[in-house]
Amino acid sequence: MNLPNKLTLLRIVMILPFLLVLYLDVPYAQYIALAIFILASLTDMLDGQIARKRNLITDFGKFADPLADKMLVTAAMLWFVEIGQMPGWALLIVIVREFAVSGLRMIASEKGRVIAAGWSGKVKTASTMVCVVLMFLPIPPWLNTACIAVIVVTTIWSGVEYFARNRDVMRTM
Repeated sequence: MNLPNKLTLLRIVMILPFLLVLYLDVPYAQYIALAIFILASLTDMLDGQIARKRNLITDFGKFADPLADKMLVTAAMLWFVEIGQMPGWALLIVIVREFAVSGLRMIASEKGRVIAAGWSGKVKTASTMVCVVLMFLPIPPWLNTACIAVIVVTTIWSGVEYFARNRDVMRTM
């Protein structure tokens, strides 16, 4: 297994201590969880850079890397919903978009087509990561609300763009 794939697996494994710190309510849990989240997010950037630079792109990486990202972000957002910092409907929008885009990619794959991440998807991912980091910090309520709005708007925008750019895939169903 190459280094980028190992980093992807590490990111998935880091979700468990991330959640354990929060649920066991250890001292400074929010900050420890934040550190784990940031470290896991950095492995995402690092594995992508290494894979592209060394041409180590694998089927496992194509599958597991976006899955690891979704798992990490969803775990954080589930925590925010549980503690009342984020409304459940906002997380539902994120989850529905992820399922829909994954479904679209599966349909395209069956037709021999790969749907690469678009610019809006990258903006969504980056802005969501930044917002999640901010939401772990003691921020004012208006900034927390702004973060949720950014997450929801970029999620909807990128989902609409994926389907608009690939509507021909849907026509052949």
